[in-house]
Amino acid sequence: MYLKQYLSLAAMMMLAVGFESPAHAYLGPGVGLGAIGVTLGVIATFVLAFLGLLWYPLKRMLKGIRTKGPKEPKP
Repeated sequence: MYLKQYLSLAAMMMLAVGFESPAHAYLGPGVGLGAIGVTLGVIATFVLAFLGLLWYPLKRMLKGIRTKGPKEPKP
């Protein structure tokens, strides 16, 4: 089932590529730099969100361990 769908999709993509026409447009270097900047910004957002979700619970857990610490025996 999946093979038949895959082959038909591949055939449609080959036909679409075969009938392409030139765009006759110029995209300056600013578009490429902007796309790179947006991509890096999105990646940084996900990385920082993931680290934030991990860091604050770990920070709270470590703070709890430090405040309890080893107890000294009373004389």
